[in-house]
Amino acid sequence: MYMSTRHQEGLAHLLYGINHGGGFVALTGEVGTGKTTLCHCLLEQLPDNIDIALILNPKLNAIELLATICDDLSIPYDIGGQSLKNLVDALNRYLLSAHANNRRTVLIIDEAQNLNLEVLEQIRLLTNL
Repeated sequence: MYMSTRHQEGLAHLLYGINHGGGFVALTGEVGTGKTTLCHCLLEQLPDNIDIALILNPKLNAIELLATICDDLSIPYDIGGQSLKNLVDALNRYLLSAHANNRRTVLIIDEAQNLNLEVLEQIRLLTNL
């Protein structure tokens, strides 16, 4: 893949945010500029202690988003009893365990501009975990 100076800069910012950050990193650009390709390039360069949940379809409600995150991270949850509380509790247990084992967990959402307000608020609340 040919990476322009802007792509190299974007990848460097993403890697820095993942390796040294603790909040949100946003990658923006016009349609067709290679943001999704850059995210896939990022996935190939992550350290071994990083666990990734990758959301490619942001047209989800809050419960679907949390279930998808749990699925991507192989977090067991009660499929029949999906509720915000059950999913958040399962995710919280996972994050505590990951932190205790010196692992970092990263959520990547492609096309995040399509998230609805309820889901954006749920993502904000996840930062409390």
